[in-house]
Amino acid sequence: MTTHARPRLKVGLIGYGYAGKTFHAPLISAVPDLHLVAVASSDAAKVHADWPDVAVHATPTELIARADLDLVVIATPNDTHHPLARAALLAGCNVVIDKPFTVALADARELVALAHRRRLLLSVFHNRRWDGDFLTLRRLVDEGALGRVVEMTSRHDRFRPEVRQRWRESAGPGAGLWFDLGPHLVDQALQLFGPPSAITLARDLTRDGALADDWFHAHLRYDRLHVHLQAGMLVAASAPRFAVHGTAASFVKEGLDTQEDALKAGVRPTWPPRPDWGIDPGPAALVTRAADGGALATPVALRPGAHQAFFAAVAAAIRKEGANPVPPEEALAVMGLIERGIESAAQRRELEWTIQG
Repeated sequence: MTTHARPRLKVGLIGYGYAGKTFHAPLISAVPDLHLVAVASSDAAKVHADWPDVAVHATPTELIARADLDLVVIATPNDTHHPLARAALLAGCNVVIDKPFTVALADARELVALAHRRRLLLSVFHNRRWDGDFLTLRRLVDEGALGRVVEMTSRHDRFRPEVRQRWRESAGPGAGLWFDLGPHLVDQALQLFGPPSAITLARDLTRDGALADDWFHAHLRYDRLHVHLQAGMLVAASAPRFAVHGTAASFVKEGLDTQEDALKAGVRPTWPPRPDWGIDPGPAALVTRAADGGALATPVALRPGAHQAFFAAVAAAIRKEGANPVPPEEALAVMGLIERGIESAAQRRELEWTIQG
C-alpha cells in the first residue's frame, strides 16, 4: 500500500525587506511541514532571485485575498503590523507577526481578542528565545547552577556610526532601538524571571544626525533582583552579551548568537537543524570562588541555537499537535513593558508595572 505525505501548510509572507529576506523566508522554508507559496513585495525580482518558484503579489491585500493560505507572516514596518494582522485574521488566516507585536498596547490587545474570537493562531516572532546562549542561561537558571540570581545585565550592541535611510532609524512611529532590540531583551527577561514590579527606561539619540533613539538602558526591578537591559549603536568595544550573578556563581557570555550572521551570509537552515547549525563559539564561563579566594572560571559549552524551531512549533500548533511557541498573551506582556518604558523615559522616573497594564 502506498502512503502519501500530508499536504504542507501554505504560507504567505508580507514584506521582503531585511526581516523577511534574512529571517522569515529561509526559516519558513527550513520546516518540511511549511510551504512558502507567496510573498507580498514591490520588488518581485528581489524575491525571485532567492525563491524563483514563489508567487509575488504587489500588495498585501492581494496576498491576504488568496483562499489557499494556512498562515500569513508579517515582516513589514512596525506601524503596519496592526492593520495587516487585523486584515489577515478577518480573512480567516493564522498569523505570525515579527516583533514588536504592534506599536501600541491597545492595538495588540485588539488583535489578541480578534484571534480568540476567530479561533485562529496568533503568534509573535520572538526568535531570540532560541539563541544558543539564552537556551544555555535558561538551563543554568532552572537547574540552580547560579543559586538565587540577584543581577543580570543583558546587552545587544552594535557599531554603526552612520545613520542609514531606513524606517527603523527614522522619526516615525515604532522606529528606534527600543522598538527594535528592546522586545528581544524584554522577552528574554520575562522568560527567565517573570514580570518585574517596576521599570526605569532611559533612551537617547547618540549619533550625529540620529532621528530615533539609538541607545537605551532599562532597569527592571524585582524582589532582590535587578535586571539591566542595554543596547547602543556606538559600541565598538564589545561588552559581555550576558553577565548574570547569583549566590552560587556567575555566568558570563561574550559575543552575539551566530545565527543572524549565518542567515545574512545566505546559509539555508534545515529542520531538524544540521549538527553545525547555531554553534556559538562564545566564550562562556561559569565563575565561582577558587580555594585561594580568587575567581575560578569553568568554560560552559553553549547549547546550539535554532531559530527555525519557532516555525516548526507554529506548524505543529496550527495542526493542533503542539502549543503556540509564543502565545499572544506573552507578547502582550512584552508590549506592556515596552509601552511602560516609554512612559518612564518621558517622565524620567521609575514606574510601577503589572502584567495587566
